[in-house]
Amino acid sequence: MKKAAMTTEPTNHIAVFQEAAIRRTWHNEEWWFAIVDVVGVLTDSVDVKQYIKKMRSRDPMLDANWGTSCTPLPLLAPDGKMRATNCANTEGIFRIIQSIPSPKAEPFKRWLAQVGYERVKEIEDPELASIRARELYEAKGYPKDWIEKRLRAIAIRGALTDEWKARGVAEGREYSILTAEIARATFGLSPGEHKTLKGLDVVKTGNNLRDHMTDLELIFTMLGEASTTEIAKRLDAQGFDENHDAAQAGGTVAGNARKELEAKSGKPVVSKQNYLAAIEVADVSAQPAKRRAKPKKTE
Repeated sequence: MKKAAMTTEPTNHIAVFQEAAIRRTWHNEEWWFAIVDVVGVLTDSVDVKQYIKKMRSRDPMLDANWGTSCTPLPLLAPDGKMRATNCANTEGIFRIIQSIPSPKAEPFKRWLAQVGYERVKEIEDPELASIRARELYEAKGYPKDWIEKRLRAIAIRGALTDEWKARGVAEGREYSILTAEIARATFGLSPGEHKTLKGLDVVKTGNNLRDHMTDLELIFTMLGEASTTEIAKRLDAQGFDENHDAAQAGGTVAGNARKELEAKSGKPVVSKQNYLAAIEVADVSAQPAKRRAKPKKTE
């Protein structure tokens, strides 16, 4: 059986139920879902954390087993940082659903079962994950040449995180630090500053930086991360500190290439352009007869 490479890319870590995003992560060979996202979708509560607190008080058995049903796992928070978030596997989510009187419960159960089935199929045939990602971007209106670069960037990112994992780098905070180091050396600014430049810091959804990069930004991102992977292998970097040095070196390779291109072309690579217009349009994937609009870049 082939093993699908999992990355920290949101295309792998976000599922959509009735147009609402559910964060998830692959842990112990199964999907684990953010409890706060699930409860929020099923209840439409304005204060989900308070609802969960009351739900547990109403259901003593659920509360008694909360520690075994829920596991804090690193997920991408709305502020763009990886934070420990209470998650539950499919069995745990089904138990939580029992305590929520919601008309969405049955459709959600069916959706949950389908999501799990799709992941099993992706493990058997990793190419399915790429197909699903391609369909998602096409539905949002991205041009096909951009999609191919984005999918290649995801694969390169996966190879890098696999290397980090094998070399003793801890998932979550350490991955985020090394990623930021590569980006800073590549573009001359941090991912947070890059998002601010593109205006992504003022929106709550659809603000994954890489989904708003131009072709050149994606290309240099790939160069920085691919270079880091090769340098880590060459140095046999072990642990966070040695991989931090490799990340700086890999990002510098891409940064020098960027500066040389800018000197020759007379134009900066880092751009204010983004694909927010594409993210905000209605999902047209269920309407194949209609022509999908191309994404409009905004300045």
